[in-house]
Amino acid sequence: MIHRRHALGLIAASVLPQRAFADSFEVRESLLRRFTDEGTSGAFAAFKSGENLIVVSDKTRTLGAILPASTFKIPNSIIALDTGVVADPDKDVFRWDGVTRSIPDWNKDHTLRSAIAVSAVPVYQEIARRIGAERMQKYVDAFDYGNRNIGGGIDRFWLTGDLRINPMQQIAFVDKLRRGVLPASKRAQELTRDILTVTKAGDSIIRAKTGLIGVDDRTAIDGVKASLGWLVGWAEKGGAQTVFALNLDIREPRHSASRMAIAQQCLRDIGAI
Repeated sequence: MIHRRHALGLIAASVLPQRAFADSFEVRESLLRRFTDEGTSGAFAAFKSGENLIVVSDKTRTLGAILPASTFKIPNSIIALDTGVVADPDKDVFRWDGVTRSIPDWNKDHTLRSAIAVSAVPVYQEIARRIGAERMQKYVDAFDYGNRNIGGGIDRFWLTGDLRINPMQQIAFVDKLRRGVLPASKRAQELTRDILTVTKAGDSIIRAKTGLIGVDDRTAIDGVKASLGWLVGWAEKGGAQTVFALNLDIREPRHSASRMAIAQQCLRDIGAI
């Protein structure tokens, strides 16, 4: 086990907020076998809130910053609800733009709740345009989200633009949402927590959001394949809660579905579910 001094050094290196959120830190390289067993490679980071402990699979990839892809739908939802761009996640309707894409669930009208469930990129692009660059930058800065860079287009910066985030930064952000302490209204955070997809795992539940780098509104038309997948969220087992972030290389189509399976294996390995 690496104790507080070393943990703070690693957290600082990952450009997390200055105030560390864990007292101890462990590298468990045995977690990497969960990825290799599936014929891929990846990284897993978790914060066990009850033990004030961060557990990671390695000290390299967990600090590597990449595009957040559709995991950015989490902060985008909070911002939409906080600004009033979306007043009600179940009643405000975003009309389908009429463009037929290869993902059938995108080719229909959506509410915020249904859009995040199917990761409808065009809906969230419209939300980002309504929020606007000035307000978006203000919130991304206030959330201390990744490298805070929204260059590359207001409706593309998290897909193909300049925004980057690593697994350690993901768990720092998601933990704030879990606790409801982000600089946004309690209502916006509560509703965002509520619309996240829930998966049951034995006597535990997992609230999480996926992301695929290489899949956006354009590639959903021309069929370009994903190169990397995210899964971020938190697990609840009784009164214990564990925030986690996982990313992996999409070497085969099945690896997209492997994200939740690997996450559950890693969470079991660390006693979180």
